[in-house]
Parts: sequence; C-alpha cells; structure tokens
Amino acid sequence: MTIPPPDAARLAALNEHHAFGLSEAELTEYAPAVAATLAASERVEELYAATAPSAPDRAWSQPADNPLGAWYVTTSIPGAAEGPLAGRTVAVKDNVAVAGVPMMNGSRTVEGFVPTRDATVVTRLLAAGATVAGKAVCEDLCFSGASFTSHPGPVRNPWDPARNAGGSSSGSAALVVTGAVDLAVGGDQGGSVRIPSAFCGGVGHKPTHGLVPYTGAFPIEQTIDHLGPITRTVADAAVMLTVLAGVDGLDPRQPTTLDSVDYTAALATPADGLRIGVVGQGFGTPVSDPGVDDAVRAAVETLRGAGLVAEDVSIPWHTDAMAVWNVIATEGAAFQMLDGNGYGMNSQGLYDPELIAHYAAGRIARGAELSKTVKLVGLSGRYTFEQGGGKYYAMARNLALELRKAYDDALSAYDVLVMPTLPYTARELLPLDAPLETYLPTALSMIGNTAPFDVSGHPAATVPAGLVDGLPAGLMIVGKRFDDATVLRVAHTFEQAVGGFPAPPALTTAGGRA
Repeated sequence: MTIPPPDAARLAALNEHHAFGLSEAELTEYAPAVAATLAASERVEELYAATAPSAPDRAWSQPADNPLGAWYVTTSIPGAAEGPLAGRTVAVKDNVAVAGVPMMNGSRTVEGFVPTRDATVVTRLLAAGATVAGKAVCEDLCFSGASFTSHPGPVRNPWDPARNAGGSSSGSAALVVTGAVDLAVGGDQGGSVRIPSAFCGGVGHKPTHGLVPYTGAFPIEQTIDHLGPITRTVADAAVMLTVLAGVDGLDPRQPTTLDSVDYTAALATPADGLRIGVVGQGFGTPVSDPGVDDAVRAAVETLRGAGLVAEDVSIPWHTDAMAVWNVIATEGAAFQMLDGNGYGMNSQGLYDPELIAHYAAGRIARGAELSKTVKLVGLSGRYTFEQGGGKYYAMARNLALELRKAYDDALSAYDVLVMPTLPYTARELLPLDAPLETYLPTALSMIGNTAPFDVSGHPAATVPAGLVDGLPAGLMIVGKRFDDATVLRVAHTFEQAVGGFPAPPALTTAGGRA
C-alpha cells in the first residue's frame, strides 16, 4: 500500500498540532523530506506482510440458546487430548483473541474483526486440554462494572434476569455460574473479573499484575491490565491459574522470570493459623449496603471458626486509592485505549497491527456509538492531559508506589486482607439511553474496593460470602504480590467451611451443580 504524502493543508494542521511555528514557505520546504520518510513505513508493511500469520479456519456460530445474552459466538475448539483441563469447557471473554473467531470487545468500533493469532492464555488453555466453547459478551471496550453497555446486548444476572450481571467480564461470569461452561477467562482493570463474579455468585481471581500474560487481549491501560480465571469453585480457579501463569516473553507487564507454582497443590496446605486483616475503610462507604457489610463480617467469623486469626486494620490510603485509579484509568486510557488505538506505542510487547488498524477506523466511523463511560474517559482524560501535559498521570503513577507500600505494610503483619468485594448486590439493568446521572453510577459506583488493587498489583479473589435479600454478596481476599497461593488457600478454606457456594434458583431446582 502506497501512503499518500500530506498535502499543504495537512502539513499546516500538523504544524498547528505540534505548535512548531513553521511558515508556509518552511512547510513547503519540509514537504519533500516528509514524503521521503514514508518509504520506510511502506517497506515495513511489505516485510510484515511476508511474516504475518493467517487466521485458521475455525467454525463458529451465533448462539442458538442464549437466555442471558452471555454468548457472543459459540465454538467448539478442542485442546490437547490430555492435560489438567482435559474434558473441561471454557468461555473466553470477547476482549481476548481466539484466532479465526470474531472478536467485538462489546463495541461497535471493533465489530467485524477476526484475529489471526490466539492470545497466550488461549494457547495455554488449549495445550492443557480445554475446549474453547465460545466468546463471552463483555462491556463496551470493557469500561463498565455493570452489564448494560455491551453490544450486541446486555447480559442478565442468573439470579434475577432483570438485574445486571456485573462487568466488564459479564458473559464470562454468567456462563460459569449457570453451568453453561466449566471455566472462563476474564479481564480486570478496575475489578472486571471480581465484579461479575460477586454479582453472579462465582469465584473470580485477579492475579498479581504480570503473573498471567496479557498478550493477545485488547488493552485499556498497560499498568492496570490483568487477565484471570472465573470459576464455580476455588479448586477450579487454582488449576486454571496454574495453567495460565508464567512468562511468555511477549508482555512487558511481566517480570523477566517467574517461579512456577502449583496452585492446586497449595490448596492442600492448611490455612489455620493464618492472620487476616479486616480493612475498616472497605466497609460503610457512602454506597454500602449494610446487609453486604454484615454478610462479609459473618464470613470473617466463619474463617475464625476455621482456625484463622482475624483483626481489624486501618489503611487510610485505601480511601484515596480511587483518586489514583481515576487518573490512571481516564488519562492513561484516553492516551492508550483511545488516542493510541488500544496499544499505544513505546512498549516492547507483541502488537496486533490488524486490530489496531481495524479499531482505528471503527473508532472514527462509529465513535458516536461508544458507551457513555468510554466517552467520559475520552473527554476527561484528554482534557487533563492537555492541561498538565501528562503530569497528573505521572503523579498518579508515582503515588501508586505509595499505595502499594501501604498495602504491603499491612500485609507485613497479616497474611491476607479482607473486605466486601462490592458495596451492594446487583442492581436493575438500565437502557443504553438512560440519563447520565443514572448511567454513570450504575456503571462505576461499585469499584471502590476492587480498583485499588489493579493499581497496586496485589492478587485479589472474590468468593460468595452469602446471600443478601436473595442475591449474592462477595468476600474479597487480598494477598502479597505473587503470593496468589495464600489468597486461594484462604478462599478454599472458606468454601470448605460453608460447604460450597449456592447456585441460582433455576439451577437448584434442576439439581444444582456438580
């Protein structure tokens, strides 16, 4: 493809954008030099075309049975004949690439894209014997904690179809909790593995930042991007995390080396005697439901009864954590997810040029169809970047180190920290044309306890603490960075102590879960 050189009007616009102060005569002088640089881009495109993979021929279809709106497309892609996940089915959140299968990322701006490469997590799941059963609906560009901004439609809660399933990994959680699949991949930048798991009554584990490769998933902001398991039991989360974890050499979010951990084997180590810090700032917030707080405190008592030691702890930084996350998730995401067309630049990771080009065109052609949450990110994030030149983002990233230290200090005295995953249970679904004053709180007001740990990078799992007025409430367990095993041990101990987690009523009347 030949790149047309910029005409005089385009050069003038570029001059104005960069405030170079070039005269018309100087721009005329620059024109041939600018045109000459385009040859390198054209040659790179030729070289890339010679090495780029082609999408495999994989069958997929529109879901025939989709009562909760949780499936985007269904497939049956078999994995290895043997392995720790042999015979298990998995749904893949639709921000994660499955080669040859359409990917929409819940957004009209991505609709029509078909990846040519499997994400690393998909490669690992297939190698472990799992069968990819399809792509699960997620929120529009994954920027919502509810489940009503997604295209092609909303995802409904298995406990009450009039309520939202949580986001952004909404379809993943709904499919797992209803038993449509055994396992699911979720993504988490502000709580998006844990939020739908808590609203739907499943297990969701956000790993330590960098433990699981993000390669092949649509980014929001590199410093808070996570992928993790959504399952029905902690044991399933442990075996899935064992498969997913480890360096792939393609993701700059990861350290250069990681010790291999058998998270399933770790569950056999008794958790009695472990120390729990109950974070006071995680309770009684302006949006908290007292019933949820009570359910989580009752869950702490259950852990005490199982032999763990629990004490109240104060972490004042937890209250300010949302200001730090808000700057990173608006200014950072406006820079990377919007202006950077998902991937941005200056990273040594594996890029997806085809997705970048497809989304770049779709974002301009269909930007009016983006969710109100994404539009808020673009307006606010771009404005603060223009006002400060990036200084607010830089401040927030520096303060993230202080936030991490505050949690690390607390975790020097305790093995895990606990608090409610979410301040309330699932709320009613909204229409896409709901007024902004209702739309934004429904989409974002639940993330006060989840989002801080995307910034700090600590592992955090949610398990059902119990039912509040017939709807699941979540207990969140947070651990030391790269000590995901202890988080899962405590979660497993709680699951064993309560005799397993409840299923939605429709499943219970049909015989429940295995």
